[in-house]
Amino acid sequence: MTYQETVQWMFSQLPMYQRQGQSAFKKDLSNTIALANHLNHPEHHFKSIHVAGTNGKGSTSHMLASILQEAGYKVGLYTSPHLKDFRERIRINGAKISETFVTDFIASNEGFLAQQKLSFFEMTVGMAFDYFNKEEVDIAVIEVGLGGRLDSTNIITPEVSVVTNIGLDHTQFLGTTLAEIASEKGGIIKSKVPVVIGETQIETESIFKTIAEKLDSKIVFADQTISKIYPSDLIGTYQIKNIKTVLQAIEELRLLGYSISETQVKKGLLNVMKNTGLQGRWQVLQEHPKVVCDTGHNKEGLLEVMKQLELEPFAALHMVFGVVNDKDVTSILPLLPKTARYYFCKPDVPRGMPAENLQASFIASGFEGDVYNSVNEAYKSALLHAKPDDFIYVGGSTFVVAEII
Repeated sequence: MTYQETVQWMFSQLPMYQRQGQSAFKKDLSNTIALANHLNHPEHHFKSIHVAGTNGKGSTSHMLASILQEAGYKVGLYTSPHLKDFRERIRINGAKISETFVTDFIASNEGFLAQQKLSFFEMTVGMAFDYFNKEEVDIAVIEVGLGGRLDSTNIITPEVSVVTNIGLDHTQFLGTTLAEIASEKGGIIKSKVPVVIGETQIETESIFKTIAEKLDSKIVFADQTISKIYPSDLIGTYQIKNIKTVLQAIEELRLLGYSISETQVKKGLLNVMKNTGLQGRWQVLQEHPKVVCDTGHNKEGLLEVMKQLELEPFAALHMVFGVVNDKDVTSILPLLPKTARYYFCKPDVPRGMPAENLQASFIASGFEGDVYNSVNEAYKSALLHAKPDDFIYVGGSTFVVAEII
């Protein structure tokens, strides 16, 4: 199979959660363990950092990878979802996995993958771990896909575990309270492995402390210990929380013997996008009118993004906005500016919420905006209507951002 045929085969085996939603979610690690056995446990042959959390885990993972690269380590990076190309999920020192490795991995293991009925995410995790092992990385930063305890990535024993924060997202899988969700995400904490919690939250602090105590694991809350902040090329005041989390995780690595200087930390934070290829975090696409896209999509993420938006000067605000159909729109409406002109669109995935449905929810709450047939049509209309001193925001879903980058 060609590379494109291979990726399509992977997509077609079992539903892909990011595209399909709940029907693709599997609460079981047995398939991942079976694949690890089949591949002779590649996860045992490289060191790792495991990153979970409701928001910020992607930015945190990329910051950590960038700093470790600046410190001279060969760094694997596994993240999800991708924006344009599947290979964005698996990188070494910023370079995407080769198309040849992807096709060879599937060709070599196709019979097992199909017989075992592995999901897209499960086989992708196996591919990443196999790649990092064969390429002999010094350390890999592994971002959790969804949750933690039963996520396919949770077969590793990392050097450090990181949980950025806890919010009410994916409640149909992880629980309906912050405490329940914290228990699931805290499932990445391993025996005697230090854990860094990014944000202290009243509802979750005792949950994490209890898990860590049972496992005899050192626990540190970054927002209680880190006071210094270094600048980053990832723009947005909301990145300050992620930077504190990263700085504490780096401190834990130093205590384990990793050589990482302050200069390397500073340089790594300033070169995250260059070093790792990260896109879609308060990314400025053009000026006059200024266009910014951001992948923040849940209540907590959008709250931080809207705080950043309030700091921007503009004459008029245009919002190109689309969401997925399992999004609780009523929970995010209070966060969004009613003074903006909205361009409602449906991201081009099966999970996408019809633009008409989205518009109806907004109109009922006093917003104004029109429906467009596609993300690109909505974006082009916003560009057409915006004046040079206006501001265009594109977001609501990772998939909306992916279509215009």
